[in-house]
Parts: sequence; structure tokens; C-alpha cells
Amino acid sequence: MAKLLPSKTKFRKVHKGRIRGKAKGGDTLAFGEFGLQALDRGKLTASQLEAARVAMNRYLKRRGKMWIRVFPQKPVTKKPAETRQGKGKGSVEYWCAVIKPGVIMFELAGCSATDAREAMRLADGKIPFACRFISREELESY
Repeated sequence: MAKLLPSKTKFRKVHKGRIRGKAKGGDTLAFGEFGLQALDRGKLTASQLEAARVAMNRYLKRRGKMWIRVFPQKPVTKKPAETRQGKGKGSVEYWCAVIKPGVIMFELAGCSATDAREAMRLADGKIPFACRFISREELESY
């Protein structure tokens, strides 16, 4: 399993920050016919993203094409257990993607709506916040 992380960053460690507001971009279907859209905010770790991808691919086998629209580019640091405070910021533990409500995380094309819905349901089980299944047909009917 190849871990998703940036090949190069300007800074090794970043501030924790807050996840406020709605998605500024990436909130419409750009590539596929179906998508998985976040309804809550949170951090999606690289391992959670990979688990969701594997779950979808295992269900779909070779049917359809998948796009991953988010990338874990924020380092999260952690100090070792039983360490006193001070002595600087901890080392990078994992990478995560900051997800805001409305962002589309996965897209699918080239498979039936029922297959896409089931694959997205399996992926949703690996993601730590609420998501919904969207399709291009539903969006155009509004």
C-alpha cells in the first residue's frame, strides 16, 4: 500500500487551524457521472482515503473509472506518549486532507447507478463523517 503524501512541501509542520465555512471549490461533478459529497467537516487521513478507495475498487472490480478529488496535504504532528510539555512541536505522524461540507471526494463513471451507489456506500463506511451519493442526472433535474 503506497501511502498518499506530498512529494515535497514548503514547510515540514503546519498549524492545526480550524475547519470553518463551506467548500469554496470542488463542490460540483467535474469528471464522472456519480460522486460522494461530504455533508460534514473534518479531517480525512491518508489511510482512511486509501481504505475507501480499496473498498470501492474491490466492489467494482474493473468496471468504471474512479477519480479521487481530494489529497492529503496537511501534516498532523504528535508528541510521543509520556512526554513532558515543551521541547518543541512533535514529529509528523500522518497526513490528512481538510474536508469542508459540499466537497466531492470521489467520482465514478462507466458503471451502473446501482453499482456506483453500492461502491460509494462501502466507501462512506470508511470515512469518519456524513456523506451523500450524488449523480449528474439528479443535479440537472433541479
